[in-house]
Amino acid sequence: MSTSPTPEEREKKDAEAKAREEEEQSKLPYKWTQTIGDLDITVPVPGNLKGKDFTVVLLKTKLKVGVKGQEPILDGDLPHPIHVDESTWTLTTLAPSGKSAATAQPSKVIDIHLDKSNKMEWWPHVITSAPKIDTSKITPENSKLSDLDGETRGMVEKMMYDQRQKEMGKPTSEEEGKMEMLRKFQQQHPEMDFSKAKMG
Repeated sequence: MSTSPTPEEREKKDAEAKAREEEEQSKLPYKWTQTIGDLDITVPVPGNLKGKDFTVVLLKTKLKVGVKGQEPILDGDLPHPIHVDESTWTLTTLAPSGKSAATAQPSKVIDIHLDKSNKMEWWPHVITSAPKIDTSKITPENSKLSDLDGETRGMVEKMMYDQRQKEMGKPTSEEEGKMEMLRKFQQQHPEMDFSKAKMG
């Protein structure tokens, strides 16, 4: 007889998986974050290099980042397609910090912004050869209706309206549409008896 894990066992297992995931991610030569619509990568690079010293290739399903003449820092297939024209990279100089800030060589990072083709999908990793994260544990940031494209926004607003109507025991937008069609039909055909008509 199999028993499901207790909440404590499940919590311990989740904590172990999260710790393993964080350790795997910390070993990568870059840091990355994502929203449902885009993904940002930060790659630390030597501070003495300039933009012309790098090879950065952003393709629909491939990414390559590195110093010219050296092994790439990041090279592989993306798990999902991107909008290449909306994706960018920049070389940024970071201000030195700490006790030796006055004499320290400034460090730099390559900031890469990938615009996801599918705005409704979390990525488990940046490139398919990298360790995966558990996308089911992602807590999305709150978004505003105004952030959505017209079609998606209309669909979400309709769903919200229908949910409110159901909670108040009122007809949904679809049911209202059917009732309006019936009302118009009744007006056009006053000779017909609709007293025993059933909606369903």
